[in-house]
Amino acid sequence: MRQITACLAICVCLALLPATGFAKGCLKGAAVGGIVGHVAGHHAVLGATAGCVIEHHREKVKEKAARQNAQAQNSPADNNTARNGDRNDSK
Repeated sequence: MRQITACLAICVCLALLPATGFAKGCLKGAAVGGIVGHVAGHHAVLGATAGCVIEHHREKVKEKAARQNAQAQNSPADNNTARNGDRNDSK
């Protein structure tokens, strides 16, 4: 009976896992962290957790930088450049 209850609890947790959100970079970070954690003293779960957190943070930073870069490219030109028409007239 305990095995059935434990199996049911695990299945419910795994079923709810995809609904928690998108974890960009987490799989790659978890894979690398798990391997490094295993090699560095049999701490694969701890390494996988840390790798997931670190890589997810890196992906968020990269996505934010890309969003700011795209916004900067789409923004209007500098006021002086727009006023002068991008010319080098000497007066």
